[in-house]
Amino acid sequence: MKKVFFLALSLTVLAAFQRPKPAVTPKAVTMSKAALQNKIKGGWAGQVIGCTFGGPTEFRYPGTMINDYQKIPWYDGYIKHTMINNPGLYDDLYMDLTFVDVFEKSGLDAPTDAHAKAYANAEYMLWHANQAGRYNILNGIKAPESGHWLNNPHADDIDFQIEADFSGLMAPGMPNTAAQLGDGIGHIMNYGDGWYGGVYVGAMYSLAFVSTDINYVVKEALKTIPAQSTFYQCIADVIKWHAKYPNDWKQTWFETQRKWSDEVGCPDGVHVPFNIDAKINAAYIVIGLLYGGGDFTKTMEISTRCGQDSDCNPSSAGGILGTMMGYDKIPAYWKMGLTEAEDIDFKYTTMSLNDVYHMGLKHALEVIRKNGGQVSGDNITIAVQTPKAVRLEQSFTGHFPIEKKNIHKELTDEYTVDFDGIGFVLMGHASAKSPAPGGPSNTSYVFNAELHVDGKLVETAKLPVSFIARRHELFWKYQLPKGKHTIRVKVLNPNPEYTIRMSHLLTYGDKPLKTEL
Repeated sequence: MKKVFFLALSLTVLAAFQRPKPAVTPKAVTMSKAALQNKIKGGWAGQVIGCTFGGPTEFRYPGTMINDYQKIPWYDGYIKHTMINNPGLYDDLYMDLTFVDVFEKSGLDAPTDAHAKAYANAEYMLWHANQAGRYNILNGIKAPESGHWLNNPHADDIDFQIEADFSGLMAPGMPNTAAQLGDGIGHIMNYGDGWYGGVYVGAMYSLAFVSTDINYVVKEALKTIPAQSTFYQCIADVIKWHAKYPNDWKQTWFETQRKWSDEVGCPDGVHVPFNIDAKINAAYIVIGLLYGGGDFTKTMEISTRCGQDSDCNPSSAGGILGTMMGYDKIPAYWKMGLTEAEDIDFKYTTMSLNDVYHMGLKHALEVIRKNGGQVSGDNITIAVQTPKAVRLEQSFTGHFPIEKKNIHKELTDEYTVDFDGIGFVLMGHASAKSPAPGGPSNTSYVFNAELHVDGKLVETAKLPVSFIARRHELFWKYQLPKGKHTIRVKVLNPNPEYTIRMSHLLTYGDKPLKTEL
C-alpha cells in the first residue's frame, strides 16, 4: 500500500514539474530602439497589407465564409496600385491617422474635443457609427454623448475597432494605457461593445510588443474587457471553441455564427445577413490569429475568409501579428511592392507610411517615459502592465428587434405610422432629386423636420442633403413605454428640388422574437 502511495506521489510531483507553466506578463521588457521601431513599422505595414488583401471581398460575403476555391488576388505592385486607384479603401488607416495627427500637433494630452473636431470636419466620407458620431458633433452633441446608443443607433458597430490601432502602437506593453488613450476618442462614435472592440484590439497590439505567443496575447488582452459584457462572452467563446476544435477554423466560424450573428443595434444589419457589429467581426480577427498560429499567410487567409468586413478584419489581424513579428520578419511575399508605396500619402492626409513610422516611434517613446519606462540612448525599458478591465457599459439593453417594415416613400409634407413596442428607427436619407453626376451630392441644402411620438414633440432635427454632413437615420427613439405608439414626422421646409426618402421602419420590443421550429 505504501509503495502504491509513494508511486502515486512521485508521479504527481513529476507531472507538476513537467506541466507547462502558464505565461506570465513580465514586469519589464528591455529592447533596442531599432527593435521598437521595427515592431511599430510591422504594425502599420501589417494593417496596409491586410486591408489591401481583403479589399476586393469587403462585405461581398455577408453571413457566409469565402470558400477555399475562391482565389483572393495578391501580386507585386498591388499595394501601390490600390493606394493610387482605390484610396478610399483605406478608411481605417486615414481615420487612425486623423487621431495620430492630433497627437502630433497638440501633444499626448490633446483633449477629446480636438480629436472630435478634426474627424467631424474632415473631407472624407463616413458610414455607420462614424457618420452618426460626426453628425452629432457637428450639431452640438459632444463626446461621449455623441457615441452613446440613445444618440447613435450604430453604437455597437465596428468603427472604433478598426481605428484603435494607434492606441496599442503608442503604448507598447501597456494595455491599460492603450485603453486610456482611446477612451475619449472611442466614445466620439461608439459605446459599449463598439468601444470594447477598440479597447481589445488596442490591448492586443500593446501586448504583441512584449510576447511572441499569439494565444497569450489574445487571452491576456481580453482581461481589459468586463466579463459581464456580451463582447467578452463572444470572444471567450471563440477561445473556447478554438481549444475544442484546434484544427478546424470553420467549425469555430459556424459556432460563432450560430450564437452571435443576430444583429441588435445597427439598423442596416437587423434582419439581414449584413453584420458590422464589433464583437462578431472581432471574433473573425481572433479566429484568424488563433488558427493562423503566428503564420502570416494563414492569418491573412482565415481572417479574410470569415467574411463580412473582410478588409478591416485582416487589417487588424495583420497589424497585430506584424507588431509581434516586426517589419523585417513579415514574409517577403506580403511585402511585395510595399517599399514603393511607403512614400504615398494616404488620401485626405499629408502622411505616408514612412511618416507614420517616424511619428509612431516618437509617440511610443513619449508614452513609455510617461508611464514608468526608461529611454537611455539606444536602450528602452518598458514598464509592462497587467491588463485590467475597463468599466462596464452595454448598449440596447432590454431592446430586441421585432420587425423591419418596408416603407419606400418620399416624405414631402408629413408621415404618420403606428407600431407596437418600446422603440423604433425610421431609416432613410435626404438627397437631391437629381443627384450630381459622378457621386454623392454635397449640396448645402438642409431640411428641418419634427418628430412627434404619441402627440408630443420629441425633436426638431436637421436633415442635410450633403452626404458628408448627413444624418445616417432620419429619426429614432428608444426606451418608450411598452405598448402601442404613433409616430408623426413633419417637414418644416419642403423644397421641390430635394427629397427625403424613407426606406424602413425598424421596431423594438422588450422580449426577443423567437420562432419555434
